[in-house]
Amino acid sequence: MSFALASWCDFEGLQMMKKISIGLLLSCLSCLAWSQNNTYLWPTILFVKGQDLCQFQESYGTPRIEQINEMTTQIKDLMRYGATVPEGMDALLNLDAMTDRHRAQATAGARLDVTLEASLKAYLDRMYLGFNQKDIKVQFFNPSSLSELVKSLREHQRQDKVDVQQLSVLSGLAWGTYSYGPGCKGDLLVTLHIELANGMGVSFQSQGKPETVMSAIAADMVRYFQRTTFPTVVMMGDKSLILVGTAGSPINTAPTPVIAERSCVLIKARLPTLDEYEYLSVKGDWNNGVSLDHKLWALAGNRVLNPDTRNPTPVRTPADTNFEPVSFYCVR
Repeated sequence: MSFALASWCDFEGLQMMKKISIGLLLSCLSCLAWSQNNTYLWPTILFVKGQDLCQFQESYGTPRIEQINEMTTQIKDLMRYGATVPEGMDALLNLDAMTDRHRAQATAGARLDVTLEASLKAYLDRMYLGFNQKDIKVQFFNPSSLSELVKSLREHQRQDKVDVQQLSVLSGLAWGTYSYGPGCKGDLLVTLHIELANGMGVSFQSQGKPETVMSAIAADMVRYFQRTTFPTVVMMGDKSLILVGTAGSPINTAPTPVIAERSCVLIKARLPTLDEYEYLSVKGDWNNGVSLDHKLWALAGNRVLNPDTRNPTPVRTPADTNFEPVSFYCVR
């Protein structure tokens, strides 16, 4: 009981320190401008250890009567091999104590948060290979000098000092929680929260081995921050094109191109032209564009863009596509 109380007090104290740090950072960031195009995050991710779901499931996953019956069966099995009841009880208790010791040794290190942070950054960098630097919309930015970074690494310290001047180039911070996963198979359940200076936030969650669990979160982060948002402005040569979306959602479907065109007119916009559809598809879904994929798209004048039938032209009539519904979005 005293151990549990001490652990709880340590956990509460750690949570309070994390909350104070997060609150201080956010209060500094709240007065800063935030760009919707690029998100620069504080380089250190603060992690709070959550409930041990492995231990929780072992304790509460089965009714007490089943646990008693299981232990009784194990004692009977030992007695069949010649053990007395006290010897059987001692053997089970020793095995249980050995399991607890092994778990305590496995979780004795306090640097699992460093592993998760480094793993996330590595997976993000891997996913951004081939991207132009200006097109990367979310990244961890270190505002301090290299000499300060080297000093922190030599002293085995994390970059957790708050400097208002350094925060002037940042958009927000990331913090998270991790728990030992249910099933006791060495999994971690990790939740990552990204809090932005404009008050917005988004969360991601994944479960897996410590060395790979952050890969799914990194993929979700890239999809979330790199996806094309509506409205957005795209330059096409000397002119700018505003991607408006539709009245109901960024990209919608309509029974016919005529209905799609009318929907755009009602929000004071228009359907893209063939060249605009093609150019935005080349830019892609992660670079302020919209991929055509293998869908049918509405064109003005009751025409359909079918990217899979380009001979002699991808512009078709609704009859050529069996009057199938068409996808569309609006532009200005």
